[in-house]
Amino acid sequence: MKPLSKLLEEFAARKPIRTGSLIITVFGDAVSPHGSAIWLGSLIKILEPFGLNQRQIRTAVYRLVQEDWLAATQVGRRSYYSFTETGQQHYEKAARRIYAAVRQPWEGKWTLVLPTLCKPEEKELLRRELSWLGYGTLTPGLLAYPAGDRQALDETLLELGLTGKALVFTAGTDEPAARRLLRQLSRDCWNLDALGQRYHHFIERFHPLNRALTRTRKATQAQCFQARTLLVHEYRRIHLQDSDLPAELLPPNWSGASAYNLAKNIYRAVRDDSVAYLMANMETVEGSPKQPGREFHARFAEVDV
Repeated sequence: MKPLSKLLEEFAARKPIRTGSLIITVFGDAVSPHGSAIWLGSLIKILEPFGLNQRQIRTAVYRLVQEDWLAATQVGRRSYYSFTETGQQHYEKAARRIYAAVRQPWEGKWTLVLPTLCKPEEKELLRRELSWLGYGTLTPGLLAYPAGDRQALDETLLELGLTGKALVFTAGTDEPAARRLLRQLSRDCWNLDALGQRYHHFIERFHPLNRALTRTRKATQAQCFQARTLLVHEYRRIHLQDSDLPAELLPPNWSGASAYNLAKNIYRAVRDDSVAYLMANMETVEGSPKQPGREFHARFAEVDV
């Protein structure tokens, strides 16, 4: 399939190839739904078409173990790898955003976080962790998000040991000019122009693949896995920089909505054959992998954003 071959060639030509990032995508999107640890030999086999060799993969896996993303299980002479609890939690946070379809209704309220008693290093840690929840730096020292999941915020503060060190406010405004000003503020704070360009480039690159899958449906099971992996990997790299702002704060004709629908269409087109490929080519610590469950099949639900 020519569009897929072009995407694979582009990926392999990158310098440097971020092998560890691709492996995290594979573990989160493809390995974890089957509920077990994968044999390193299987991982090498399914990743080689992406232009990676054994040395690169082994080195990246070793580093991910050192960074507490992956854990190793030794069975005889074979090594099997799975997410650590920390790695699983990180990817689950990302997955809730990657595969979700619906932006929550917004009532015009903002959640503001002022890290009053935090040390400088704690402020940076809080900023980084809250960015996963979509928070941006509204002004120096003030983190903000329209609406915001208070439970997720409280859990994050608790995990970081910062409960009681940051003030949390809920704010709103009835100023007549507020909508226009807040849209401009959001455009600058969350760098929406650059993000929109990245979504547009994603659409240009993956539209030919979607068209080929729609017209021919001649992709092999291996190609379906490769298409699914590249799709999620490239979409994840962009979408995790997106703060999922309410539609009221986004530019007109926001390209992120089109990118999501494109990702949804391709993912669902290749999903079943890609699962069949993994079931036949992935050896787990228990032997054969388990079939993925209901949560997996709810990814990219058939709901327009």
